[in-house]
Amino acid sequence: MLHVGIVAGETSGDLLGAGLINAIRDLRPDLRVEGIGGPRLADAGCRILFPMDRLAVMGITEVMGRYLELHSIRTRLGKYFIDNRPDVFIGVDAPDFNLGLEKTLHNAGITTVHFVSPSVWAWREYRAVSIRQSIDLMLSLFPFEEQFYRRHNIPYKFVGHPLADELPLYPDKLAARRKLGLAGDRRIIAIMPGSRENELRKMTTPFLQTARQCHQKDDGFLFVTGLVDEKAKNYFLKKKELIAPELPFSVFTGNSHTVMEAADVVLLASGTVALEAMLLEKPMVVAYKLSWLTYALARLMLTIPYISLPNLLAGRRIVPECVQAECEPGRLTAELLKWFDNQSAVADVECRFRQLHAGLRMDANKQAAAAVLELVK
Repeated sequence: MLHVGIVAGETSGDLLGAGLINAIRDLRPDLRVEGIGGPRLADAGCRILFPMDRLAVMGITEVMGRYLELHSIRTRLGKYFIDNRPDVFIGVDAPDFNLGLEKTLHNAGITTVHFVSPSVWAWREYRAVSIRQSIDLMLSLFPFEEQFYRRHNIPYKFVGHPLADELPLYPDKLAARRKLGLAGDRRIIAIMPGSRENELRKMTTPFLQTARQCHQKDDGFLFVTGLVDEKAKNYFLKKKELIAPELPFSVFTGNSHTVMEAADVVLLASGTVALEAMLLEKPMVVAYKLSWLTYALARLMLTIPYISLPNLLAGRRIVPECVQAECEPGRLTAELLKWFDNQSAVADVECRFRQLHAGLRMDANKQAAAAVLELVK
């Protein structure tokens, strides 16, 4: 029997981890999996040891507020896996949690893999030493990361991105609208405030205020959002009733890809959702807010000119980024409406997105599964 330990810390990691586990199971049906994950990993046969939502936190000061709880979970999990040794441990993203756990397990002689490179090429490059001491293999989703890992002599494999394999190279906006029961001829703006609880609380208010301003300028817009679960939906709807009860808004849960595919333009919180919107060829406005201390520290350590994956992959600014003070309704509204006023720019960005999409389609789950099994062997 092949025993795999795994930790995914948020919704995107749950999705990526489940795809990898299912691909490993195709090659090794005698698979036993346990660790931390969400509903996707549970459906893939993972025995859940701790709830995933306790790990879904981002930002330096935000993590500090939950440090004792996170430290306790990591300590208990490390002891569990040392006492019940897996053949391989896979940390899926969540580097601030997983790399420390991986180092503990690696020092105990357990083979460790990290799936999804942390953004060490963007900031905190000094972590390369710790990464090299903590893992046996880094599975990377993006080609621009290769230079960093080769320079620091860290075992590395670029496998492509599973979402690029999953999402169609030619999205069908009208089919998505039919699936959601949306009018085919409306101009639709998708509002995507994020899947983490702290993201939702920071981004929902400015995003709803932006939607209200767009509606005031043109009442022909229809707004949609795709939220991670009913808890997030209830929070969003309460905020909507306080901020913009008059807005024509369709709210969905659990099908964010279809929601974005149905839209003309997307307003989103920076993160994996920006990659998803890119793969769906959607013009977008990327926004983000952090606590003032987290932002100040990040600004000191950042070594890249962009925060969004579409811009990083393209190597230039092809979508607007509105961060911190610029994440305010007036600026966001102006950037959103620019897409509707410039169809030539929309066509250009759709073409570039399709090229980037094709470059990430590599049958990622199969490649990653083969790399894990080769390492175990």
